[in-house]
Amino acid sequence: MSELGMRAEKLDAADELAGVRARFVLDAVSDHAAGAAGVYLDGNSLGALPANVPGRLDDVVRRQWGALRIRSWEESGWWTAPERIGDRIAPLVGAAAGQIVVGDSTSVNVFKAVVGAVRLAGEGRDEILVDATTFPTDGYIAESAARMTGCALRPVTPAEVPEALGDRTAAVLLNHVDYRTGRLHDLPGLTSAVRAAGAVAVWDLCHSAGALPVGLDAHGVDLAVGCTYKYLNGGPGSPAYLYVRADLQDRFDSPLPGWNSHAEPFGMRPDYTPAAGAPRGRVGTPDILSMLALEAALEVWDGVPIEAVRAKSLALTDFFLECVAQYVPPGRVESLTPDAHEERGSQVALRCADAGQVMKRLIERGVVGDFRHPDVLRFGFTPLYVGFADVERAARVLAETLRGETLGG
Repeated sequence: MSELGMRAEKLDAADELAGVRARFVLDAVSDHAAGAAGVYLDGNSLGALPANVPGRLDDVVRRQWGALRIRSWEESGWWTAPERIGDRIAPLVGAAAGQIVVGDSTSVNVFKAVVGAVRLAGEGRDEILVDATTFPTDGYIAESAARMTGCALRPVTPAEVPEALGDRTAAVLLNHVDYRTGRLHDLPGLTSAVRAAGAVAVWDLCHSAGALPVGLDAHGVDLAVGCTYKYLNGGPGSPAYLYVRADLQDRFDSPLPGWNSHAEPFGMRPDYTPAAGAPRGRVGTPDILSMLALEAALEVWDGVPIEAVRAKSLALTDFFLECVAQYVPPGRVESLTPDAHEERGSQVALRCADAGQVMKRLIERGVVGDFRHPDVLRFGFTPLYVGFADVERAARVLAETLRGETLGG
């Protein structure tokens, strides 16, 4: 066994989160050719299955839906699920209860948040700044929101935001972590700059929630959205969430009012009066099956401090970069992920000339990451179930793949 392999064993033995791994189903991926366990490093796209979810869904389908049927809206708590699950997510993003509602997709919630932010900013502000490096859908939604509100849209990099802000700026849509490179942006500093300019800050937390402390309340974030199927392990297509800071809720004007967000949802009134608090972020009937799967999935966080997750995340990514530097042929890959901890999320992005084919071969060997056009290998590190031996093996298989040989060990 290599020196790095022995270090990995020692690090795993000392890992305070090692026991959480047993809360997940992780036996579906393996390298049969080498007789070795697989390594799942794509939790930044789809988190692994928490082991308690199948049983919970069986109860939801067979008993709550099958036996109780419509009675489950009250007797099984279906009606209150969006806010109840929002309160479960709240500590993971540094928010007090009553500020997060779960439901709809990330894209729909980005639309609500950006249009709502423009309306909060008030008259005389007719410009939206959007992260020029954002995930494409955020850009599409921002452009549509600009058309709807009569605003000009200006793409800028996060670093350019402070200088780009002006008295016309209504809203600023930013990603906490860049989905391609894993770069962590300065949420406290940028939020402060946006609010000082009289604009409203909207943060996309898809690649940070569940991987690192966010501190929404502590840093005065106005609005935020995020998905739940990455580091929160809610399952494919699990519902997203919307955060509206408590002191803004009575002025938040959603562009998608629905019967579920009405102050009297069963009054069936022709005129719309928004509900108080977080429920005004609802639209239509909640997607109960995926929502309750998410609620079960969030139980893996019981007793897990987000600070410990962040410490392990940084240790895992540090160790992976060290292993890559030692194992991979010089010049074959280039890290796009910042070395500085304060600028790094929980993924490592490596530029590689033939990245698509390399990732395909890695997956055949049981090391599952993903490829982003045109030349990026992405590896996501979910501290709840990824260990240091996984990291060492992934770097070693990457090197073997690039060399076309077996290093052994």
